[in-house]
Amino acid sequence: MPPTSRARRSLAQLPAPVLLTASFAAQAAGAVLPHVPLLVGSVAVGLAMEGVLYRWQRGVVTAFARVRADVALRQVLRDLLLVTGLLRLDDEQQYTRYLPLVYGLLFFYGLHFASHALAILVRRGRALPVVTRNVDASALGLRPAPPALLLRRPGHRVLLLGLPATTGLLATAGTGAPAAAAAGIAVSIGCAAAGLGELLLWLLPGRRPPGEQEVLEWFDSWLARYRPTVGMYFSGGASSAYQANMWLEPLAGLGGRPVIVLRERFMVQRIAATDIPIVCIPKVAHLMRLEHSTLQVLIHPANSGKTSHILRIPTLKHAFVNHGESDKLSSCNPYAKAYDQVWVAGPEARARYALADVGVDDKDVVEIGRPQLDAIRPLAGPPAGSFVTVLYAPTWEGWDGNPGNTSLVLAGENVVRALLADPGVRLLYKPHPMTGSVDPRAGAANERIQALIHAANAERGGERHPGHEAAGAALARRTEELDRVTTSVFRRAADDLERMLVQGAPEPGRAAAVDAATAAWEAAYWASLPAGLHQVVTDARPALYSCFDQADLLISDVSSVISDYLASGKPYAVANTSGLAEDAFREAFPTVRAATVLTEDASQVPELLRSVRDPGRDALAGARAELKLRLLGPSDPPSAVRFAAAVRALCEEAAAHRARMARRTASTVPGQAGAREQTAVRGQAAAQEAAEIPGQQVSPPTAKDAQTGAQSFRPGRRRP
Repeated sequence: MPPTSRARRSLAQLPAPVLLTASFAAQAAGAVLPHVPLLVGSVAVGLAMEGVLYRWQRGVVTAFARVRADVALRQVLRDLLLVTGLLRLDDEQQYTRYLPLVYGLLFFYGLHFASHALAILVRRGRALPVVTRNVDASALGLRPAPPALLLRRPGHRVLLLGLPATTGLLATAGTGAPAAAAAGIAVSIGCAAAGLGELLLWLLPGRRPPGEQEVLEWFDSWLARYRPTVGMYFSGGASSAYQANMWLEPLAGLGGRPVIVLRERFMVQRIAATDIPIVCIPKVAHLMRLEHSTLQVLIHPANSGKTSHILRIPTLKHAFVNHGESDKLSSCNPYAKAYDQVWVAGPEARARYALADVGVDDKDVVEIGRPQLDAIRPLAGPPAGSFVTVLYAPTWEGWDGNPGNTSLVLAGENVVRALLADPGVRLLYKPHPMTGSVDPRAGAANERIQALIHAANAERGGERHPGHEAAGAALARRTEELDRVTTSVFRRAADDLERMLVQGAPEPGRAAAVDAATAAWEAAYWASLPAGLHQVVTDARPALYSCFDQADLLISDVSSVISDYLASGKPYAVANTSGLAEDAFREAFPTVRAATVLTEDASQVPELLRSVRDPGRDALAGARAELKLRLLGPSDPPSAVRFAAAVRALCEEAAAHRARMARRTASTVPGQAGAREQTAVRGQAAAQEAAEIPGQQVSPPTAKDAQTGAQSFRPGRRRP
């Protein structure tokens, strides 16, 4: 079996760490023999490999650190071996003349470790209890971060600042003159002392960031000014941000004053471009401050261990909206009963919860449709042009090892080969972003499929249209424009505090500019592709829904992709790798009932393509329309309107609950009534604001809104 690309990458990375390790063995031999050329050459090779690792192989640097062979230890060992070599080379055995060099090196490393300790203090001081984005935080007097070399890169620091000392020692080994080593060590000591002094300045009162209590008071003040009503709560790993990003446009389309609440600091930058204020509150104790805000409702796109923290707040109502609906058991998780309501797309999901019997009461299930799908283009007849565009979007392997989760392992290559065998097919291959994260076989199959597609493209060549060069230039311009309006530019040394300073209140009109730039980029992207050339889509752009609009046919697995694609009304197929007979497969998974079922050998693909080209052979069109209604609910009123109505209703319930709590507190503990009454008043005001949200109406932002990050948000528009 040929090696996978991951194995090839591992082999390609092998020489640098091997040479680095060998350089220490060679340096030790050069010091003991002693042998000056071997000593000097091994040190030069070692330093060169350090540079290679830091520039191109950071993972190897991390691996060395895990076995306690970090760069500081390596540099100490390198200099120690150099000193050993100098002592061995001294024919006169006058070791005392090298003692100042040893003391100088010890002093240099003492300064280095002192700087590292100070850097930790500075970093901890800059870790604010609340991190924000799209919020004006200028009142906190935040400052940019110190240089990254001093603050976050001790390995770089010891290598760079220790380079003069190492160079001086090498010069002494070659010439026998201790003055060269002394000069190099002195330069290193001077640089290290300067860095230490710079870090000490950051501990002065005038340069320290605000303290925890000051930041929390500012945050309370911002909440009071902004008066959030509805928000989205999200916690997850680095690869799960897409689950929250799919709800940004529906949330922004509500109008009013939404907010996004996160728990992991790294997630602040993984949320896609949006004007909605983002607040990250890592600690549970600080999260509880939301209890006394005007926030009424939080929607939850995913379950996580930290979800239980926010559920403790009695003044909030919580709705689980999920990040997609499918027939998998994960779409009716027992954890859903922890929420006040479960918002689903249509009747099928309601029935799924009832059948699963996981403790979710039917009265708490609300059908809102899928507001993300309102912009998907519907079926407009048979494929136009000479190619049928097929989107193959397999899901990932899941956590339970069920072979029916993904078609990649057992059927993926057969499906792709059958599609590539038809000269009239253009394939769009978009694997799930978590493919291969659990089962290496899925990752290997994904790599083989991409190799098949690249080989087919090499044979086909792709027909270049006359204006393809102009189209490529237009795409480059559109990419630059989209990056400009969606990407914040930071210094390489920027930390969370500096990013918080840079990403203040958004400029008025930015959301509309992002919508327009996204639509223009997608149009330019598809126009730039050679006719009939197959595409592997693994980047965030183009988005899945943009691929839906290009596709004439979808092939996928049992996943939420099917439910979403049904909004288009176009034909689709599902690969059956579950081991079930076709009838049992259709019965077990309702989303398959309007699909062509593919076996593992994908022998049904030719007939499926014929039915796509000739709508008269499409016997499942009526079944798709019925299933769409059952899965996604009615088209009128639109999903965005039903989503807004569900938000208003739950906000009103939250306000009523606060009012009851305030009255109960006032009647039982009169001395504590004041704060509760104020909470009730704020809750009623927020509920009134929520009730006035007209679903798709937009109110213009005010100057005050722009200063507090409190803009009115526009309905999401994905494409014209």
